[in-house]
Amino acid sequence: MKQKMNRIALLFIYSFFIIVLIGLPGNRPAAALDRQSYKNLKLFNEILDMVQKNYVEPVEQKTLIQGAINGMMKSLDPHSSFMTQDMYKELEVETRGSFGGIGIEITILKDVLTVVSPIEDTPAFQAGIKAGDQIIKIDGQSTKDITIVEAVKKLRGPKDTNVTLTIMRESMVKPKDFVMTRNIIKIRSIKSKMYDEKIGYIRIASFQEKAVEDLRKALYEMNTPANPLKGLILDLRNNPGGLLNQAVEISDLFLKSGTIVSTKGRMKNLENKFIARDNGDEPVCPMVVLVNEGTASAAEIVSGALQDNRRAVIIGTQTFGKGSVQTVIPLEDGSALKLTTAKYYTPNGRSIQAEGITPDIIIKYVKPSDEKELQDERIRERDLKGHIKSSKENGNGSKSEEPVVKKDSDEPTQDNQLKQAIDILKSWDILQRKTKI
Repeated sequence: MKQKMNRIALLFIYSFFIIVLIGLPGNRPAAALDRQSYKNLKLFNEILDMVQKNYVEPVEQKTLIQGAINGMMKSLDPHSSFMTQDMYKELEVETRGSFGGIGIEITILKDVLTVVSPIEDTPAFQAGIKAGDQIIKIDGQSTKDITIVEAVKKLRGPKDTNVTLTIMRESMVKPKDFVMTRNIIKIRSIKSKMYDEKIGYIRIASFQEKAVEDLRKALYEMNTPANPLKGLILDLRNNPGGLLNQAVEISDLFLKSGTIVSTKGRMKNLENKFIARDNGDEPVCPMVVLVNEGTASAAEIVSGALQDNRRAVIIGTQTFGKGSVQTVIPLEDGSALKLTTAKYYTPNGRSIQAEGITPDIIIKYVKPSDEKELQDERIRERDLKGHIKSSKENGNGSKSEEPVVKKDSDEPTQDNQLKQAIDILKSWDILQRKTKI
């Protein structure tokens, strides 16, 4: 039985290599590719056989094959990966917005497991984990050469169980242990509130399965025919992205017409253009979108769509710059392949990859005076090892226009970027009244 499983595993990797090689573009017949592909597969088989027979300790063929697959995916870009059955299940759970863990977004930066951002109101956030923290150990085990999927598996777990992270921070002399108790992380996609003079504020934390449904409900409650909004702030700061369809539908809630986003890949079936529809209930009030270095992926799609269609003023700082689309391909044994298959482009044809969205007005976040530690430099897509390079990094494309830089007010505030957004919308209303006179 074991030998049969090994043969199936080997057949899987052979089949995968053949599919990838035959799927390459070009007009050469498949037979021309077969010679080279079989040559490579023969080399792989020889090495696999040598390792199995001569390695100092016995090692299972399945482990070697999975290692080969992981190495292949790692050589592509930071967002492509092979997921085992358990990992794929974890991904499905995550997109539904609830899982057991500590609540952090992580990445590999300069070969070190690094925190992108703690999620609000989670054990990690409450323990004081910060963006830019390097995770040196998890439960005393070194994270050297760890993959993202392996790290996620170690960090997640049942509610009320403990996990210890050994953290190194720029301001620290030596690493420090942070002990956290796992909890059920329920990511609330939407938070909303009202500010004076009927200015609505909606925070989108991530683009999970029910994000558009929750946003539509919040808008319905805030923007009534009897008491319409005078202005709306959409807060996408530290939003790591999520599902593409949610980003498209959320953009459509604010647009009556025009392109939302287009995707382009090597295969024709990956070329798509998403167009806004006039549903008759779109808010017509002025809009401001807040962004920062933690605004990524699907959040950048929404920002770019509203900016290029001149529906909103974007303020904050340059966004993360993740402009690639990952397709999850389920496999027969319950595992899956997460593969970068396309890049997305804003309505004006801008690629966000490794560049990000440049705000219309740049306003840096100023921490309140009672917060002693300065904010660390945030991580962006272009800092990730093996990222898909932008046209500028490849020496193509022209420089973007210099954005308007607006200085922060000296007036003390808990959130200077939010205050500026409110002030802009208040001024908008005043200017409209002046124009009518």
